[in-house]
Amino acid sequence: MINHATVLAFDLGASSGRAVIGELVLSEEAGGQKRLQVTEIHRFPNEPIAVNGRLHWDILRLLQELKTGIRKAFQLGYEPRTFGIDTWGVDFGLLDASGELLGNPYHYRDSQTDGIVEELIELIGSDRLYEEGGLQFMPFNTINQLYAMKKAGSPKLAAASTLLLTPDLLAYFLTGVKICEFTMATTTQLYQPNERQWNRALMNQLGIPSTLFLEPTLPGTRFGQLTEEVCVELGVPPIAAIAVGTHDTESAAAAVPAKSGTPFAYLVCGTWSLLGTELAKPLVTSDAKALDFSNEGGVGGTYQLLKNIMGLWILQECKREWDEQGSGLSYGEIVRLAEQAEPFRSLIHPDDASFFAPAGMIRRIQAYCNNTGQKVPESTAEIARCIMESLALRYREALGQMETLTGQSYAGLHMVGGGIQNELLCRLTASAIGKPVWAGPVEASAIGNMQMQLVALGECSSLADSRSLVEASFPIKTFVPNHTLDWNEAIERFDRLSRSE
Repeated sequence: MINHATVLAFDLGASSGRAVIGELVLSEEAGGQKRLQVTEIHRFPNEPIAVNGRLHWDILRLLQELKTGIRKAFQLGYEPRTFGIDTWGVDFGLLDASGELLGNPYHYRDSQTDGIVEELIELIGSDRLYEEGGLQFMPFNTINQLYAMKKAGSPKLAAASTLLLTPDLLAYFLTGVKICEFTMATTTQLYQPNERQWNRALMNQLGIPSTLFLEPTLPGTRFGQLTEEVCVELGVPPIAAIAVGTHDTESAAAAVPAKSGTPFAYLVCGTWSLLGTELAKPLVTSDAKALDFSNEGGVGGTYQLLKNIMGLWILQECKREWDEQGSGLSYGEIVRLAEQAEPFRSLIHPDDASFFAPAGMIRRIQAYCNNTGQKVPESTAEIARCIMESLALRYREALGQMETLTGQSYAGLHMVGGGIQNELLCRLTASAIGKPVWAGPVEASAIGNMQMQLVALGECSSLADSRSLVEASFPIKTFVPNHTLDWNEAIERFDRLSRSE
């Protein structure tokens, strides 16, 4: 093996984070072809902190975990030339004029935005909000958080000089350089996708200071390096920082091993499920608005047409409750129990508002089933089966809607991300959509992060070139529809639940 380049990717999700080394090597076994080798070197939890009725991210602890990851990389003998950070979207920190952080950032599940979506629709109008922002009306969008702070007379907002979205904030702590990366900017609902500029007129109308926002930096841009202070603290050299697709969804989309030039559908499967397709330009139409699809900036000059779906958050919350009750079951054991459970006994609509907040998830699933006249799931197996079948049916519904919007009939569905380790969910999804599912890679966000670093280093010439590298480097498992179960009745039941939403 000949090592061509080593990079360090930080991939932070809503429940955990990791530091991952990527090594671009020449594989003699593969006739001298390039391969990307991925090694996780540090993993850490990412849990919100509740204080005085508010929900925050512990941003400085996350910074310390990133520093630990950098130190470990060199202790283990790696010499990364660059690093990049990707995280969940929408959340941010505020800096004062001297560059000091004005308090811990709010968590997107904080209750401050309750009722704000409806208020902004009444004030601005839903058509204008969608046409100018291109996003689903989600309570956690940055616009809603800032307007809630403005309404509450937040002293932090009044004292703020700069807004940095989460990955840019962490990069600032490490490099001293302030940027606003493009893919993250498009998650705010304050960036106009068609005009590719900040919506300063809307900011001014809402009383949100437009001076908070920096002009976006494109993915693949080198923008700084570790500060001397950080290098001395960690005992490492000043490695360069790359603006990757800092929104983890966009990094994951970059890692979809699809053929260049062929329309494809993908599902980023984790705490959230993001079902989408890649387009050359945004699709901001009345039909896209009616079906509640988002347009987010991607890497390589692309846009992603996306549907946000509640995802494995529901199962994660149930597992947390089972753990508190002392069950001790792993995810693998829960999945095996679900495989033996009665099919289609109970269904939920995963995007029902009752499943958004933490705590009490089992009770809320049971209440939903009771209120919709279904059998109430009681056992771990029944509840887990209910969640996974419902997600598969929701994916089917969203895929059909996307095909209607784009006029495409997709040959199958690429599934990437940690959730694909749940093979029952992959199998159920293939059966629900009636098409093959191609699952892999698992560490899609970290790999997409690495791809943009390699583009910045000149080791990959383009997004398409880096996708070819992914296809050559990681196994893809195919799941085909299983026709032993009759999905028709379950589809009809789910469609009724969907119409009642």
